[in-house]
Amino acid sequence: MLHAAYLRNNDLRHQPAAWQEGVLGSVCFGASSEASRSGPPSVWVPALPLDQSLAVGEVWRVADRPSSGRSGPISYRCDDGLLFGSCTIDEADFVIPATPEEAGSALQRATAFAYRSLIALADRLQFPFLLRVWNFIPQINRECEGLERYRQFNIGRQEALQDRGRPTSGDVPAATAVGVGDGALIIYFLAGRIAPMTIENPRQVSAFHYPSQYGVRSPSFSRAALVQLGEQEILFVSGTASIVGHRSVHLDDAAAQTRECLLNIEAVVTEANRFSGAPRFALSNLHYKIFVRRPQDLGLIRSEVRRAVGDAAHTLYLQADICRSDLLVEIEGSGGHPLEEL
Repeated sequence: MLHAAYLRNNDLRHQPAAWQEGVLGSVCFGASSEASRSGPPSVWVPALPLDQSLAVGEVWRVADRPSSGRSGPISYRCDDGLLFGSCTIDEADFVIPATPEEAGSALQRATAFAYRSLIALADRLQFPFLLRVWNFIPQINRECEGLERYRQFNIGRQEALQDRGRPTSGDVPAATAVGVGDGALIIYFLAGRIAPMTIENPRQVSAFHYPSQYGVRSPSFSRAALVQLGEQEILFVSGTASIVGHRSVHLDDAAAQTRECLLNIEAVVTEANRFSGAPRFALSNLHYKIFVRRPQDLGLIRSEVRRAVGDAAHTLYLQADICRSDLLVEIEGSGGHPLEEL
């Protein structure tokens, strides 16, 4: 069974040894520390928590004791049913093309390298299905070499998927891609042995079918993934923004954008329940990460989230840039797994 836990001080060492043995992977948001580098494989994401402590640890745990390893840039842990992996890629290593035939920017090449590496690892360990991917892209909205960096990222991701024989539309993983200032490209992911049910949102054009005005390569992710792990059914909702059809709406209105995000998530939840055959998921029983572009908007955004999901739902607010420069907030969610707050 998959569990999630949130550590307010991000220190795994304070947890019982038996608890630590089940850690599949962990992520530190905010202030870097030696605690975040010790114990099970961990990745540091410089997205500052806005209403918590200086560092928050997100931990994915399983019942069995997973095994660890490293393959190229990927640190990983896996049990019989799930693989967690993470990598931190320095674009400086990709400024000069490895071969004369390579094209594109350093970010494009770094992204393609990261995705080829993680897919190769997943295939080798026989976890062929990417379930959920989190991408943190430095300077995501900046134009570089004549092209916005998010669009460069999408080209690199799609190139790698094609090179490794993976689909770039339809059966693609749930994902988040947000910006984290300067630094490295950071990716972490979950992969499994059983194909997820991918979910789309009837209120939105599927991201992989966006028109060319959003880039020469469309984003290769589904709106959500419904994952079966034994008797456990888990919903991973991708990063969701104030987009209707394919257009951004409610420009420069953080409260209205938040409401639109939640309407989109509600539509995805309805679709997931339809595929599941039971009303398993609701706005009130998901766990949320909420990415806020402007910290001064936190109060407005938090009020709208509380109004929609209630005070009992777990929420983590992080400062990050959104994939379009006119978007102020992005919300992702997950449900169907136990959650601990420690």
